[in-house]
Amino acid sequence: MADPFPSVAELAAEESELQFGSFTNDDAWELGSALVAAGRAENAPVQIEIARNGHRLFSAALPGATPDNVSWIERKSRVVHRFGHSSLLVGQASRERGTSFEAEFGLDPARYAAHGGAFPLLVRDVGPVGVVAVSGLPQLADHRMVVDALRARGARP
Repeated sequence: MADPFPSVAELAAEESELQFGSFTNDDAWELGSALVAAGRAENAPVQIEIARNGHRLFSAALPGATPDNVSWIERKSRVVHRFGHSSLLVGQASRERGTSFEAEFGLDPARYAAHGGAFPLLVRDVGPVGVVAVSGLPQLADHRMVVDALRARGARP
């Protein structure tokens, strides 16, 4: 059976593609608003968070989102902060090495979740400056929602 997840190479290519020249509070508002619009269009029960340098710039809970989604965002975002890559890429890297994130790193699963949905906010020639995260859908759908919004907002190399 084929792995249903994109490869590490494909996920790394997304990160190379989806970078900003800068990332301001206004950019966070526009990106967050685009995610809310996408979530509403799909009737998705998601929580959305955007933070830069530890400062929460945007937060929204659509109908059906729960406090558990906030916990998932915190756990997935910790993975992005620690490893500098999307939470899906980090989990997929472990799978491609024939193990699991939990077994490979031994991090507390109550604090870290290498599941899709958290993506680094990358500024060209700077690196990661924050995280955009979605929780409430299956992990691949969470990841795709973020990637689609980044593409639509014009994140470009």
